[in-house]
Amino acid sequence: MERMTIEGIAAASSDALLGDYDVVIIGAGPAGLSAGIYASRAGLDCAILEKGVAGGQVLTSLNIDNYPGFPEVSGMKLMESMAEHARKYVEIKEGEEVIRVRGGEKFEITTPSGRYAARALILATGGMHRKLEVPGEEDMIGKGVSYCATCDGFFYKGKEVVVVGGGNTALTDALHLESIGCKVTIIHRRGQFRADRHLQDSVSQRGIPVLWDTIVEEIVEGEGVTAVRLKDLKTGKSELKKTDGVFVAVGELPSSQLAAELGLEMDPGGFIIVDKSFRTSVPFVYAAGDVAGGIRQIVAAVHGGAAAALACFEDLMNPYYRR
Repeated sequence: MERMTIEGIAAASSDALLGDYDVVIIGAGPAGLSAGIYASRAGLDCAILEKGVAGGQVLTSLNIDNYPGFPEVSGMKLMESMAEHARKYVEIKEGEEVIRVRGGEKFEITTPSGRYAARALILATGGMHRKLEVPGEEDMIGKGVSYCATCDGFFYKGKEVVVVGGGNTALTDALHLESIGCKVTIIHRRGQFRADRHLQDSVSQRGIPVLWDTIVEEIVEGEGVTAVRLKDLKTGKSELKKTDGVFVAVGELPSSQLAAELGLEMDPGGFIIVDKSFRTSVPFVYAAGDVAGGIRQIVAAVHGGAAAALACFEDLMNPYYRR
């Protein structure tokens, strides 16, 4: 009998049909796990495919105090609880990265292990915070460096903080931090903001100081963040500024490659455009969580996942585009 090569075995494996479902959910963060619970409880046969481990970006949050029912909990503990709950209803296939999605009579989802077929898809692929990529940033995440003022601002009341960025998110973060009692300075690499005028006016009215034409060169480490090294782009001079916290708001990178393959409508930032029921521009494809933009909070992702699953159930029973 002819022996198969390693390449031949891999090819055969990747061509195997591993499951045929009503709906496949891609991503096992809060949105994906919530979608799995609601889809399964609605009677849909579903699976969640996750390239890493269940939990998403929330796993890196050291402390969360704004998720209802959990006055204080680590991101890892919260997501472990959420994943354990979801596993009672739906299989979570971890380490199963989706490398290609094709439409047709059914959707074909390809991973290194093989193929899955589904009547519908829920994209909960999340996104990533754009980083400064400066020394000290990675080491100080959760110890003074944050990408979510709403999540972490509470811990900096009465302390010196800086917000890095000049768009809507940066100015909204600065206003939020100032309103809860932080001493805020905005650092912006340009000479003017990109944010909406009403946000600029609010920053000016509240007297929040701004360091224009300035970049962060380094985040100085101690037990936590102690200072930032700043460079004035006009003079070229660098100096240290004492601070207890650095809130980075220089943009989001949605994980929307699969959405592009499917031809979904997206906004200029690459976020998937959805309606109030989290339907996308392609029938039987839904999106929830950070990949769909909006409020980047755990509660919002959970809501989006649940709503997407219920819309999916409704459409599979009575397709909306035929009504």
